[in-house]
Parts: sequence; C-alpha cells; structure tokens
Amino acid sequence: MAGRFRLTLAQMNPTVGDLAGNAALAKRAWEDGKKAGADMVALPEMFITGYQIQDLVMKPAFARDAMAHIDALREACSDGPALGIGGPLLQGDNLYNAYHVMKGGRLVRQVLKHDLPNETVFDEVRLYDKGPLSGPYDLGVVRVGTPICEDAWHEEVPEALEESGAEILLVPNGSPYYRGKFDTRLNEMVSRVVETGLPLVYLNMIGGQDDQVFDGGTFVLNPGGEIALRLPVFDEAIAHVDFEETDDGWRAIPGDIAKFPNEWEQDYRVMVEATRDYFRKTGFKQALLGLSGGIDSAIVATIATDALGPENVHCVMMPSEYTSQASLDDASAVANALGCRLDTVPISGARGAMTEALAPLFEGTEQDTTEENIQSRLRGVILMALSNKFGAMLLTTGNKSEVAVGYATIYGDMAGGYNPIKDMYKTRVFETCRWRNANHRDWMMGPESEVIAPAIIDKPPTAELREDQKDSDSLPEYADLDVILTALIDDEKSIAEVVAMGFDPAIVKKIEHLIYIAEYKRYQSAPGARLTKRAFWLDRRYPIVNRWRDPS
Repeated sequence: MAGRFRLTLAQMNPTVGDLAGNAALAKRAWEDGKKAGADMVALPEMFITGYQIQDLVMKPAFARDAMAHIDALREACSDGPALGIGGPLLQGDNLYNAYHVMKGGRLVRQVLKHDLPNETVFDEVRLYDKGPLSGPYDLGVVRVGTPICEDAWHEEVPEALEESGAEILLVPNGSPYYRGKFDTRLNEMVSRVVETGLPLVYLNMIGGQDDQVFDGGTFVLNPGGEIALRLPVFDEAIAHVDFEETDDGWRAIPGDIAKFPNEWEQDYRVMVEATRDYFRKTGFKQALLGLSGGIDSAIVATIATDALGPENVHCVMMPSEYTSQASLDDASAVANALGCRLDTVPISGARGAMTEALAPLFEGTEQDTTEENIQSRLRGVILMALSNKFGAMLLTTGNKSEVAVGYATIYGDMAGGYNPIKDMYKTRVFETCRWRNANHRDWMMGPESEVIAPAIIDKPPTAELREDQKDSDSLPEYADLDVILTALIDDEKSIAEVVAMGFDPAIVKKIEHLIYIAEYKRYQSAPGARLTKRAFWLDRRYPIVNRWRDPS
C-alpha cells in the first residue's frame, strides 16, 4: 500500500521573549495536529524565542531558558505526532540557530542552520555558529530534510539532503516582508524543487517585531514547481497537508490556494499589523498623535484606527497663528470620519511666552527656521505630556521623503514611539490614501467609508510654520524628489547616474547633502514599519560623521 504522511503547518505569531506564550501556541498547534491525525506538526524558525531576537540570543541565560521550554514541550507532546520547532541550541561556547524535532518524548534530531544570512536586516554571522551539513531524519513513514530558511536559498544544503535520502523538504522560516518578497521566495524555492526533484514546504511565521512584519504566505510545491497549497498572508493559519507516495516519489495532495492581495493592500496591511503588534507586544492600549490637517497625519490616524479601533486613537490639533482654517476643518473631518477623539490645544500663547523668554538672547538676529522649529517643539512637548499623563503611545507621522532629507524637527514632530509610514515615500502616501478610501477589509477596525477627503490629498503639502509656506519652497516637487531619493537611497546610484536621468546636477547634489547631514536625526528617530529592502535602520546603516560626497 502506498505510504501517506500528514503534516500540520502552524503559521503563527510568536512574541520575542515570551517563551511560555510561544510554547503555548506551539502546544495548541500540536493538539490541532493530533486531532487531525497528523504525523508531524511543524512551526517556523526560532519560534520558541520569537524572531528576530538580535543580541538577546547571545545571553546564555536566555538561550538556556529557551532550550528548557523546548524540553518541556518534548515531554508534553510525547503522545501524538512529531513536533518540529525552531529555537536556539547552546553547546559549550557554540550557539546555533536550530530546528528541534521531537517524537514520542525523545529528541529525533537537532538540525543546525548552515548558511547564516548577513545582509539587509540579518546579522546571523555575528550571532550564531555555522552548523554542519546534515542528513534527513526518519519519521517512520518518510525521511524529511530541513533546510532552515537561508539554507534553502542556496543549492548546497537541499542538494546534500536529497543525496542523503530526503524525500520531502520542510523549510521553516522567519522571513520578513518587503514589497515583492513573495515572488522572490517562490522563485528561489521553485529552483530548489527543480534541482532536487523533491516536494518542498515553505513554512513562514506572521506578526510584527519592531520594524519588521512576517507575512506568512506559507506554501507547498510539488516537483515541477506547481503550488499545491498556499496559506493566507498575514493571518494565523493551522493547515494540514497530505503527502502520498507514488511511483515517482512523494507528492503533496493539492489543497486550498489562498487569494494573494496586490502590493498596495500588502503595504497597507503591513503598516496596520506592525502598529497593532507593536502596541500589543509592548503593552500599550491607546495611540496619540498630532493631527495637522495634512495628508501624513491623516493616513497615520487612519492606520492607527484600523489597527486599534477608533476608541483607542486620540488626535490633537495644535494650531498656531499660521494654521489655516482649512487645516482646522480638514483635521476635524478626518477625526469625525474615523470616529476618533479630537482635542484642540492652541500653541500661540506658549509660543509667545517662549519668544519673550528668548528675546534677550536672540536680540540682533533675524528670524529663521529657529523660530519655526520652536512651534514644532512646543507641539512635541504637549503631545509627550499627554502621553506621559494618560499612558498612550505617541505616533509620529514623517514619511520616508521627509525622513530622508531631514525635513522634520528633531524633538518636535519627530517625537514619538512609532512611525507607521517611515518607509513610505510621499508620492506613495498620496496613492495609499486613495487606496484606503476605496477599499475596506475585515482586518481593518476603522469605518468602511471615505475617511480622507480628496481636498486633503490634493492640496499642496505645507508645514504651516510661517505665512504661505509650502514644502516646495525648500524641496523639489515630491514627484521629482521621490525619484531622486529612490535612485540615491534604494538603488545606490551615483550623482552622475541620477543627473543622466534628467535632473539638475545642483538639485541632485543638494538632495545628497541633505540625506547625509540628516543621518543624526534618523539615529534618534522612532522605529517604523519596513516596506522595502532599503528601509532606514537595519537595511541602510550609514555613519553619522561623514565628509564624503560623490565627486561626480
């Protein structure tokens, strides 16, 4: 009789450091698999600790505690299917990223990650020791090979497993989102299937951790590269996939293929999930933000509402003598459309008092951006006071274009604990507002309606820190600025290459200069949701002190 093998895949959301909570999630998945008659239940990479854990894993007490929780799972899950779970392995002075496979109360195998990623947000070369190549493990029905995440992005480990008798490849992952990541994963895994001739299971986790969101999208490939199963992106899912032995080897029996959203929906979902999990995992319940009547604060208020619910979002309008009535009306319209609380705290009096206090020291000088920035910093003081008094986390609202060139006031509008739109250029903010107005999903806690009026989207952006101010007074139009920034930051193009795209050399050099001198601001800025491979923080790490400029 042909062999059959049922594998339960647990696409779940661990929390970094919550060892007991993560173990409870694993136990729940194992019990589901047991009820379904599974032969094995699999969880993602480093699931017991959460991911990414950065230098926390280098603390021996933490690694030992994680291993103790895995041992407890081995005993608690002895009467049923095998259990595979990612977690650290500390052996003497060596620390490994490992996959622990247990069955019947005993340890079947500890697979050690061989290829350690050292790019973008990953620093595993400095965290872990490189594991040796290993063969498959025998579960009595089938021999399973487990390349851990990066191991499956290269030929060596999967081919070694196939050559040593693996019949199915199970790839546990902690793979965070960036725009277009799913296609990259799929193409790489198809290559491994073609090279080995084996079915492959790509198991990913979900959930937000600091700047990163793990987007799930677990899938199963049969030889030839055909998708046999795909789980939803971003949502928890526990699914059972059956394999059967054929004359040509093991094959996955086709199952459901979840619908795949477009990049606008995925980006928006990442910002919502990043905000939701940042609050949930840090213990905050309510969000606070300054609502200016502009597009950036409007989309952040909308993201916060979709993440936390309107009852948990507090907006504050802080007008000065330069604030237009249109901005007051637009801020009120956004708060009303979302159903959020809106309070108004004028800053004119406080600004007057500050101007008077500084007058003796400023005597004989001309007004400049110093006086403008005082307004922004007063707003930061007010918002942080409300945050301290009521325990709400302050969200900051600078888009990637502003963050890139330092068009934001440090200790002013940069004050805050999280920035949902930190990795979204201004031109994408415009389109994201339009997308949200036209779309609503069941994972959004905000209203199903147009929440950002077209007048807010279409009006010229302004900080309103002086009379008739517009962003374009200091910067190129965003349609041009974002192209230049994408070239210089995301694509690492030279000045000459950007000029060859049709831009004025003086403007390109100015933008490059602004990017470099704003580095110190970014080092002090709030974390934010990562949408691209060149997000500010772990993806792009530049020195603060840097006198080099492109001579071209």
